[in-house]
Amino acid sequence: MRGQVLTATAVGLTVLATAGLLSLAVGARAIAPADVLDALLHGGGTQEAAIVTDVRVPRTLLGIAVGAALGIGGALMQGLTRNPLADPGLLGVNAGAAAAVVLAFALGVAGGAGAVWCAMLGAGIASAAVYAIGSAGRGGATPVRLALAGTAITAALTAVVSGVVLADEQLVQQYRAWLVGALGGRGRDELSTILPFLLAGGVLAALLARPLNAIALGDDQARALGARVGITRIGAAAAVALLCGASTAAVGPILFLGLTVPHAARAIAGPDQRWVLALSALLGAALLLLADVAGRVLASPGEVQAGVMVTVVGAPVFILLVRRARIAAL
Repeated sequence: MRGQVLTATAVGLTVLATAGLLSLAVGARAIAPADVLDALLHGGGTQEAAIVTDVRVPRTLLGIAVGAALGIGGALMQGLTRNPLADPGLLGVNAGAAAAVVLAFALGVAGGAGAVWCAMLGAGIASAAVYAIGSAGRGGATPVRLALAGTAITAALTAVVSGVVLADEQLVQQYRAWLVGALGGRGRDELSTILPFLLAGGVLAALLARPLNAIALGDDQARALGARVGITRIGAAAAVALLCGASTAAVGPILFLGLTVPHAARAIAGPDQRWVLALSALLGAALLLLADVAGRVLASPGEVQAGVMVTVVGAPVFILLVRRARIAAL
């Protein structure tokens, strides 16, 4: 199994490097790979070098960061809830971010990179509300309670968003531009804003890998093994809010990536969360970059948003995984 995981990691790194090079070379103006490498190594004053260093490098780095974060967030959600169909939206992250962005736009208090901070705040508040509701009463925050609380909060916030947006035609245009997850038009500012949150969430996720392995055996067995179930769940929920909240805030909702990627990681690595989290980060980054590149190729000289392409690619892959391979136990 270890050899298989190492081989898959090497292949994944190669795919990610190839996707990164394509992301730098492909666009409304195609740039030869040799010119891309020359711009990266030596810079230069040509227009091609400026496109690579000022536009495509930040966009590519943002895609890698967001894809890795969403992959880890999806793996955490599925491990936390022991639900193979869970995705980051289950904790109300997407709904909280969307509600905060809409309210910020409606009140005129944020725009551009400022919307990232508002969306982060909304995602955090929604996640905290879901956990508070799911942990109320006897028994604490069980997977079923968290799922039900997340569904309820998401429904309520979606109603709020719809009511605010439909009352303002100009707001509809602003919200629609954010609603479809995309890397285009985003880059250095968004990346610098969310990077501290992504790093904090990634470190927290790595620390929770072993306790999540114990929780997969059931709460009673986990406690017998010394795992602190409540603290682990709080930590995992916080990591999901940091990773997915920041990512959603920066590029908009990227659906299906956090659901599909962890299944592929478990099909390779088995149920060990340490390897699942690492491979989910790698595969998530590669998938988002490839989807972004595919969108630029299909609609050249325009582009299809990465969020749309991830759904187009991710849905058939997920169906194939479910039909052909037994989903590894969480």
